[in-house]
Amino acid sequence: MIESATGIILRTRLFTDTSLIVHWLTPEFGRIATVAKGARRLKSPFRGKLDLFYLADFSYSRSRHSDLHILREVGLRETHGPLRQNLSGLRQVTYAAAFIEQATETETPLPAVFELLRGYLDFLCRQRPVPQAVFAFELKFLRELGLDPDPQKSGLTAGTRQIVRTLAARNWQASCYLKPSSGQIEELRRFLHGFLIFHLGHLPRGRAAALAG
Repeated sequence: MIESATGIILRTRLFTDTSLIVHWLTPEFGRIATVAKGARRLKSPFRGKLDLFYLADFSYSRSRHSDLHILREVGLRETHGPLRQNLSGLRQVTYAAAFIEQATETETPLPAVFELLRGYLDFLCRQRPVPQAVFAFELKFLRELGLDPDPQKSGLTAGTRQIVRTLAARNWQASCYLKPSSGQIEELRRFLHGFLIFHLGHLPRGRAAALAG
């Protein structure tokens, strides 16, 4: 059965010398994996359309026997090109993708998570990455998972508790307007570090690099 979706590419890896496995985040079907047969050939119709964090409309043939489906067509919508020249932003969104992969089930509808990542990508394409943007993503995503921390029970100082509330509730731009001190950034890093390990078992890969700038 052929199905259609809109998705963001979370990850790609080699399948054969000429083919790729492409991991997508979609609103309708959640995280799905597809095989792009022949994608690495020079004349492949997929050439130039499959890279990290590309947004595309695509169709695929659903497998009856596994969770690896066959990619049919891809219509590229957005490449998020500014990220290619922004190593700090690329590290932040790579961490976000790893967090999503660790904390969600495959083939489960994730419309709010899709929009969260899409908004984060758009933000990082426009703004200089700052550590508090990572905290904002963590807090917003934790809220979608039903795990949002209560700053009143956190042991954080009053000013840092207010930063937590702002980052969790306001839009992405708010993370640029806030000017936390180095001490407040360290408070947030330690607090969310412990919270993530407690609820997830271990940190998603890439957190230290994302916060390093």
